[in-house]
Order: sequence, then C-alpha cells, then structure tokens
Amino acid sequence: MSGLTPLKNIEDFVAGIASQSGTVFPVEIKISPANDIKVFLDADDGITIEKCTQVNKALYKYIEESGLFADGNFSLEVSSPGVEEPLKLYRQYKKNIGRRVEVLMIDGTKAEGKLLSVTDNEIVIEDKTGKRNKTTIKTITILFNQIKQTKVLITF
Repeated sequence: MSGLTPLKNIEDFVAGIASQSGTVFPVEIKISPANDIKVFLDADDGITIEKCTQVNKALYKYIEESGLFADGNFSLEVSSPGVEEPLKLYRQYKKNIGRRVEVLMIDGTKAEGKLLSVTDNEIVIEDKTGKRNKTTIKTITILFNQIKQTKVLITF
C-alpha cells in the first residue's frame, strides 16, 4: 500500500472508476473517525442505483484487499447526494441547466429561477415574477465567488 491516506487512496480509486464510465463523477467522499466511508456520486445523465452498487462492490473489494484500515473495521455507503443537497461541482450545475434553482449568496440574499447557462465563472438564471398577463422576466447573472450554495428546486 502506498503512503497515501485512506481518504486519498479512496478518492483516487473512485476517480479511476468514474473516468472509465465517462459520465459518472464523484461529488464528495467522507470518512468519519469510526471509519464510516460515504461516497457520493452523480452522473451527467443521472446516477442509477445499479451504478452505485457497482462502485460499492468494486470499492469494498479494493479496501479489503489493500488493507486501508489495519483492523479491517469500516463501513461503506455509496449513493447519490440526494435532491436536498446543494450543488458542489461545476459539472452538477451543467447537468441541471433548465431546472429551477435557489441560489443563496454569501451576503445572505437569495435568487430563484430557471438555470439558463453556466460558464467557468458564473451562472445565469431567469426569474419570472407576477401572474398571468403581468409577468416580468429578468435575467440574473451570478458569479460563482458570490454563491454560498445552490439547490435544485423540485417542482410538481
């Protein structure tokens, strides 16, 4: 085993699996002091339970065979971040173009609207306010360095 930390080893392994698929990407990997490992994955076309299961099996085997945890005591969970989690990566913003989002700015203000576009530096949302005949549409450009968090809004 290399001199890397267990977290770095797991990040590298998951990144390798993800790069093979082309559409899957790791969002976040956490290891608690009790060796509870949580891997959150997403995909450009939506993550499936089957893909999470495949990654879980491969990662579990890797952890066991490489002896990342000397006592062999760990738990592993591989899942999607869930709809309640804020977007963390540029790639997540890209895949959610066309959906309604709520953006909380660092200064505490909020903006809500349809995510129209994403560049390396900013997002653009369309905010519609009003009713029936008196709808106002404005486009809001928000720099990434002004964003505290962005959540996708579920609409029915």
